[in-house]
Amino acid sequence: MKIRLRQLEAFRAVARTGSYTRAAESLGISQPAVSRLLGHFSETVGFELFHRKEGRLVPSQEARYLLSEVDRLLESLHHIEELTKDITNRKAGHLRIACLPGFATSHLPRVLADFLRPRPGVTVTLEPDRPERILEWIIGEQYDFGITDGFTGHPAVQSETLAMRTVCIMPAGHRLAALPEITPEDIAGEGLIHTRRDSPFFRDLESLFQRRGMEVNSLVEVRQFTAACMLVAEGIGVSVVSEMDAHAYRECGSGPGLVMRPFTPALPHRLTLLQPTMAPVSMITLEFRDAFRESLSPFLLEG
Repeated sequence: MKIRLRQLEAFRAVARTGSYTRAAESLGISQPAVSRLLGHFSETVGFELFHRKEGRLVPSQEARYLLSEVDRLLESLHHIEELTKDITNRKAGHLRIACLPGFATSHLPRVLADFLRPRPGVTVTLEPDRPERILEWIIGEQYDFGITDGFTGHPAVQSETLAMRTVCIMPAGHRLAALPEITPEDIAGEGLIHTRRDSPFFRDLESLFQRRGMEVNSLVEVRQFTAACMLVAEGIGVSVVSEMDAHAYRECGSGPGLVMRPFTPALPHRLTLLQPTMAPVSMITLEFRDAFRESLSPFLLEG
């Protein structure tokens, strides 16, 4: 038995209107076309679909049993059509994001809110974790988009590494706040709050100090730049952090006790955006990636 979609549409239209003519008008086809569609449909199913009662076409008993299923099917197809349009217009879909813990509580929520606001059909899974786990998830295609640091490459991962500006932060009223910019020599004697010792950023910072014949005066080791901002704002030591994180901390109203100054020579924090190489990339993922990258542009290190 071969039933065609147009036959089902004609069947429902006649059942609703009680007339070939009105059904034809609702479908945008001719009345003879409706008659032919129903004739073929009746032959296919093997029973009469309608009989006339007081000048109106009324579904037969068999047709009434069929009608509820036809309604359900056509409504499902309509939903699929609408959903397809939303996906095409990037207004629906599901986005899976894995990120560094600091991003989940600082910069990313605002970007995500701006992205979701005009897309009510889009849902998101946001999972913060350490770089090793983020890479594992992207390789396994468990997440569509990753935000990490310290990435050194993998054949199953497509990546873009961005050099983010860093700044030196200090408590309000600190002696360093009088300087227009801060060098390693300026903070050599200060207790330094820094990222974990096995992080690429700390290794770059330590290397910079060593090239100038100095050692890092370690005070507190943290995993996130946001934690460094909080400690500095409380008057505990100084730190070199991503300008974006320092800015986000001050923007949320938590950082009135935080002063930031340019750090020289430039010491970038290298942030990497990840996607699985082999998995098909949805349009919603591509659009979010572009929106997120654009949100970073004010903090990128020029050149």
